[in-house]
Amino acid sequence: MKRMVLSVCVILAGSRFSPLALAQGGPPFLSDDPDTPGNMRWEINTILLGDRNPSVGSYAVPDMDINFGVGSRIELTYEAPLSVEETQGPSGSTVAGFGNSLVGVKWRFYAHHPKSKETGKVDKKESNFGFSIYPQLVLNNPTGSLRRHIVEPGPQLLMPMEGNARIGPIRISGELGYWFTSQNVPSSWIRGAIVGHEFKNRTEVDLELYDQAATRGIGAEPKTRATTLGIGFTTPIAGNGVVWFMGMAGRSLVTVTATNGQPSWIASAGFQILTGKHRRNSSDE
Repeated sequence: MKRMVLSVCVILAGSRFSPLALAQGGPPFLSDDPDTPGNMRWEINTILLGDRNPSVGSYAVPDMDINFGVGSRIELTYEAPLSVEETQGPSGSTVAGFGNSLVGVKWRFYAHHPKSKETGKVDKKESNFGFSIYPQLVLNNPTGSLRRHIVEPGPQLLMPMEGNARIGPIRISGELGYWFTSQNVPSSWIRGAIVGHEFKNRTEVDLELYDQAATRGIGAEPKTRATTLGIGFTTPIAGNGVVWFMGMAGRSLVTVTATNGQPSWIASAGFQILTGKHRRNSSDE
């Protein structure tokens, strides 16, 4: 369960199709996509998120996710939550504290730009598919959160690759990566896929399938796995696309027990502030 929360701390309307619809990864979803904020542009996400199974609940209240574009293909990321851990049972408790910090650099190393139907020249304003790598490092902060078992021991390194494409009105994105961790925390594979559509009013609805599987158990405990299906949305609410509201909810696709790591539910909701016109940028201009 905590492995999936760490990957998060790595977050429904419309009627007509838009010709440039996108399936967006990143907040409020668990997986990411190759697109970046754009040159010298900020993307700031403030999100409440959580998940729970019969034995433990993990929440960020909120998670702060700050992204900055350097050129058209680079994104710098810093993320840190206020974390809450809740355990059930006779000795159950709730503890809160400053979570681990995450720093990352995304590089969209390839983007294919189709030719404009009007001019016959390559249109660099929008790509129809692309790929990126997005290494992310998780570090413990100098607080008592590790000692109080609010966070996992660091450092930990996530090495994923992202891809996306558009097929007519449908947009898809996917992510595959591996968490390198310490001996007290099992390493794990992550796999995610998002399919969705952006409507004419710029509201987007997406469906996400996500899986995180530990490579081993800890001591006598079995390996854990979280396989979830979620539906999410983003919609502009102010400033002609400067402020967005977003949310996502889902649950495990398999039977949930107190020991297998599968969540009874996952959810996130929050706001996004942009300094550009688009949520994510696939332009090379």
